[in-house]
Amino acid sequence: MTAQGGDRRRGTGERGTGLRSVAGQVFALEALIALLVIAAAVFITFHQARNDTERDAEVRSLAVAEAFAHAPGIDAALTSPDPTAALQARAEATRLATGVDFIAVLSPDGVRYTDSQLDLIGRKATGDLTRASVDGESFTELFRGAPNDAVRAVVPVVDDDGRIIGLVTSGIEVESISHAVQGRLPLLVGAAGGALVIAVGGAALVSRRLRRQTHGLGPAEMTRMKEHHEAVLHAVREGVLIVGPDRRLLLANDEARRLLGLTADAERRHVSELGLDPRTVELLVSGRSATDEVHRAGDRLLAVSVRPTLPAGRESGCVMTMRDTTELAALTGRAAVARGRLQLLYEAGVRIGTTLEVVRTAEELAEVAVPRFADFATVELLEPVLRGEEPPTSATATTEMRRTALSGLRPDQPLQPVGDTVRFDVPSTPMATALSAGHAVVQAELASAEGWRAQDPEGAARALAFGMHSLLTVPLLARGVVLGMANFWRADTPEPFGEEDLSFAEELAARAAVAIDNARRFTREHAMAVTLQRSLLPRVLPDQSAVEVAYRYLPAKAGVGGDWFDVIPLPGARVALVVGDVVGHGLHAAATMGRLRTAVHNFSTLDVPPDELLGHLDELTARIDDRESDGPDAEGRRREEGITGATCLYAIYDPASGLCTVASAGHPGPALVGPDGRVEFPELSPGLPLGLGLGDVPFEATELRLPEDSKLVLFTDGLLEDRGRDLDTGLGLLRSTLARPDRSPEQTCADVLATLLSPSPRDDIALLVARTRLLDRQRIAEWEVARDPSAVSPVRNAAAAKLEEWGLGDLAFTAELVLSELITNAVRYGADPVRVRLLHDRTLICEVSDGSSTSPHLRHAATTDEGGRGLYLVAQYADRWGTRYARRGKTIWAELRVGTDGAVPAATVVPDLDALEDLAW
Repeated sequence: MTAQGGDRRRGTGERGTGLRSVAGQVFALEALIALLVIAAAVFITFHQARNDTERDAEVRSLAVAEAFAHAPGIDAALTSPDPTAALQARAEATRLATGVDFIAVLSPDGVRYTDSQLDLIGRKATGDLTRASVDGESFTELFRGAPNDAVRAVVPVVDDDGRIIGLVTSGIEVESISHAVQGRLPLLVGAAGGALVIAVGGAALVSRRLRRQTHGLGPAEMTRMKEHHEAVLHAVREGVLIVGPDRRLLLANDEARRLLGLTADAERRHVSELGLDPRTVELLVSGRSATDEVHRAGDRLLAVSVRPTLPAGRESGCVMTMRDTTELAALTGRAAVARGRLQLLYEAGVRIGTTLEVVRTAEELAEVAVPRFADFATVELLEPVLRGEEPPTSATATTEMRRTALSGLRPDQPLQPVGDTVRFDVPSTPMATALSAGHAVVQAELASAEGWRAQDPEGAARALAFGMHSLLTVPLLARGVVLGMANFWRADTPEPFGEEDLSFAEELAARAAVAIDNARRFTREHAMAVTLQRSLLPRVLPDQSAVEVAYRYLPAKAGVGGDWFDVIPLPGARVALVVGDVVGHGLHAAATMGRLRTAVHNFSTLDVPPDELLGHLDELTARIDDRESDGPDAEGRRREEGITGATCLYAIYDPASGLCTVASAGHPGPALVGPDGRVEFPELSPGLPLGLGLGDVPFEATELRLPEDSKLVLFTDGLLEDRGRDLDTGLGLLRSTLARPDRSPEQTCADVLATLLSPSPRDDIALLVARTRLLDRQRIAEWEVARDPSAVSPVRNAAAAKLEEWGLGDLAFTAELVLSELITNAVRYGADPVRVRLLHDRTLICEVSDGSSTSPHLRHAATTDEGGRGLYLVAQYADRWGTRYARRGKTIWAELRVGTDGAVPAATVVPDLDALEDLAW
């Protein structure tokens, strides 16, 4: 074995040519040194050649310049009237003859007389020429500048008197020098390449000889190979066999010998002589590859993998690795079951509790368990849990439950249907035992469950006849309190439930119980919020004649919100229509809605225009939020209890004039449906939501003139917006739904909800439809009153005549009394114009208007006072009275109940009506 191993290692070493080998490292070092030496030589040679070329250029330039400067006739040409004409041709001929790039003749101050570039003649040469023009010295230099970088020589031209009469400069451009040097570069590169080839070849010869001697390995590699060999032989806990191309065993480690029972002399023997399983022998002889094939070795099961030792296409041996899987095979089945249970628990976490509905959550538990855990599953819940109430804590209260969910493999099943009451009166039933113990109980054989059979003999007999043979029951516990029971049954699955199923069933039930308890608590809170909100919304609409009203309110499925509406009768037969929306859901939103609705009712008693009412409401909202923001936990309490962000739409309709005044605080405007079915969405100034502060932009009111039988439709945004559509789509659907005339408000509400309502609205919906009416002009009487006390009696008499015409003669005395007091007060203390109006509606409404904004006050006159009793008498005889302010002036009104006999109250002494006109209040 040792000799074969050595041959094997030598073969491996001969194939190793990497830089990690000693031979590779020596070769790389020699090649690198040769490369550096040759590169340095090339660099030095190149720069030396460049320097030599520059020196040669300096010598040539100086020689040409001096020769031209001392040539005969140069001094005469320089002193001639046109030196350029005399010298340009000679200079250019000399340049061509000498091979320099330029010859230029300059004046003493550097101006060119001649140049090879004609456009430079007459221009002053750049550079420092003082050494020649002043000192009379000839010199050479490396000139850099316009027109080109060059090596140039400058020589002065001196006349017979010793004066410098001109300069001659000649030179060779740097570019020409570079071209000359680059012409030598191929020779240098070729020489360097040849030297490099010779050096690398010599290094390769040395490396090859060294590789043969060391087999391509260094000391560290050989040491590591020895350690690997020992590890494979003795330490690896996986069997390894190496088989040669002749199918003889080359190597077997200790683990392979143990697993296969090989003897000490097994190596070098053919695999068919080792006593292996025939399938294993066939695999080794065939030469094919394999991965984790299961083979027998005595009483063991081995997972075998085979790979060739050489690339495909060459005769090769193979390496076989093996590991003992006898115990793993026994665990495989249980692991598969465990994986299935974990996957089922994961699915249960995803599928159970998708809604906040108690019944649906119980159904999801039954559906998850069938068929992967049980053949049939039932869920029973306590009655209070189904209603969202707290479950009872006494043991006796948990013996009766309502079957809530049932799921099975087949529709024909013998179990009690959903909705039946299920009792556990017998203490020995598995259900009662599980409830008492607080954990799951397994009844592997239902036929032997005496308590279960005693509880319901007929039902037990049907279940056994159906094939029910095993039961696992587990209580549904949340916060230590029983919510119900989950029962898992097996009929078609032959294996009964076992003890290993208990933990899974309890985990499944625990997850479901939490979801059921969450749904129960949501049901309770939702019911409380709905109850609170419905108690805060109008239960019965008030009696009024201005509009015919129908409404709808629908809470959101996810929780009650703060949408609300209201219809408020106002003096003068008018009516206020209100809708609003509070941000958020739940009890807080409902309570906030109640606060706002109460505030709107209170502000409505002031009988102010809609924009002014919203201003009061906004101020109140901001003041409430400021109070709630005091204290250490102010920010959290403000978020939870503040009402900032609520919206409101307030409209006042007057049936006497058909005028509707609307103002909005961040709420969508109304829809207006004409008598002919034409639908409009009037443009309103939206304003800011309540509580955000008005700043410089107060609320603005919009006046709409509504014909009789028009419909004013007020709504919240929950009607229009939903998951599947935006606001514009909702407005389009609303427009098409409303564009059908001749429908009552009630039918309009039904049609709108049928078209726009989604199955599960995300937000509350409040809808208010009001069909307008106009007060008959024959039931309205108006007079203009002069500011003269004598004008009171004619108006009073005309009012009495109008009451007789309306059939209200029994109210004549009371009406005259009230009008006398109101008109007299307006004439004496008011301002023009003074008007009187009578409205015959459900009541008789007396209104006196004037241009003054002063408000009268009710007071009790002393026995000695001559006046002060007028308003007291009005309050005694009228059902209601009050003051309404307009943009200019005020209106004092009083309502008299129609149908009374007009008798004077017994406790009141009424003087003559003419005398009353002289009294003041």
